[in-house]
Amino acid sequence: MIMSQYQTVLYEVANRVATITLNRPSASNAFNAQMRRELIAAIEAASNDDGVRVAILTGAGRHFSAGADLTEEVSADFLPQFAIEDEFKPGILAITQAPKPFLAAINGAASGVASGYALACDMVLMAENACIHQAFSAIGLIPDGGATWQLINHLGSKRAYELIAMGERLSAERCVNLGLANRVVPTDVLLKEARALAEQLAQRAPLALRYAKQVLRKVMKMELDDAISYEAALQNRLVRSEDAKEGIRAFLEKRQPVFTGR
Repeated sequence: MIMSQYQTVLYEVANRVATITLNRPSASNAFNAQMRRELIAAIEAASNDDGVRVAILTGAGRHFSAGADLTEEVSADFLPQFAIEDEFKPGILAITQAPKPFLAAINGAASGVASGYALACDMVLMAENACIHQAFSAIGLIPDGGATWQLINHLGSKRAYELIAMGERLSAERCVNLGLANRVVPTDVLLKEARALAEQLAQRAPLALRYAKQVLRKVMKMELDDAISYEAALQNRLVRSEDAKEGIRAFLEKRQPVFTGR
């Protein structure tokens, strides 16, 4: 096991799975400037490590994250756009642009901008006591961190507007029903279940996982004919890979394939 510890983020690697843990439990893992920057570094570390095939993002303590740290001192002329553009956006995009799958394991509440990080992940597991909460309207703000984009693409404009305006807490079960999450698991085994799923993914062909993630992001805005052509172009790359050849051999030999990511 490899472990690295930042001041506000825990990072460990075991069985080809990186676990990134938001680690300000006394502040419900609210994002201060330091945690925003350290999270970017941890996400990039997982993305660039050839020994990592899957990453998990979770929170220490009772909650995934309370969102932005509203106690952080700011000047009278503070404009949030700079923090969003310079520190929140790079971390969220680093998840979506990573060449490997990210799995969110949501414990307790994922509130405000924290929901943007969670929903940017490729799969979402939620504990039975977890919720996703767009808390912005209660303090006179709108969702940020890409949350509006996530909600409208998953739910459509009517549901998205209702959730934003009313600030409703979405239970884990409702998140699954709405397509915002994949599974609900017992609270006390959330991380165990997340790691078991991540290790299963880590046994799959890394290139296929990478291009599956890429194609889903791209075809969302394409017409059907363009999507078919884009899939075909990616398939050209995959069919020549060592992993595809190994997968076919293993299928014919009736054994489990051993993928190398090449």
